[in-house]
Amino acid sequence: MRNAADSTEVTREITIAAAPEIVWTYLVEEAKAARWMGQAAELDARPGGLFRVHVLPGHTARGEFVELDPPRRLVYTWGWEAEGDTPNAVPPGSTTIEIELEPAGAATRVRFSHRDLPSAAAVRSHAEGWDHYLPRLLTAAQGTDPGRDPWLGAGA
Repeated sequence: MRNAADSTEVTREITIAAAPEIVWTYLVEEAKAARWMGQAAELDARPGGLFRVHVLPGHTARGEFVELDPPRRLVYTWGWEAEGDTPNAVPPGSTTIEIELEPAGAATRVRFSHRDLPSAAAVRSHAEGWDHYLPRLLTAAQGTDPGRDPWLGAGA
């Protein structure tokens, strides 16, 4: 039996003051996705379609869309291009992200899960990343500019 310390999953829940239909667009439309998470996105939002986001210089996430049930549920695979073969590596498509959108009055409750991470170090690293990017999703989907990603640094 696996205990909490051995978890291979990051889960988060946020509430966004926007309708699920609006939040959905920030998950599947290239320009909107790049506003909160990345410099550019290539998204073919259909089962089997490409999910690719240039998050930071040298950090490109790639996977494929698995399930789309607009505007309620989105599942896609995730991993990093150009990662070496190390114990904490997360190769493209090797993990799964599941996002559920549930109406909450005039807002949307977002249940986020990133599972199948290979190690505690990968869980910690991805938790830090999602704790940085999910608030940027909240800001963008509520109609405010999240601004330039501070993780890009001054020279990027």
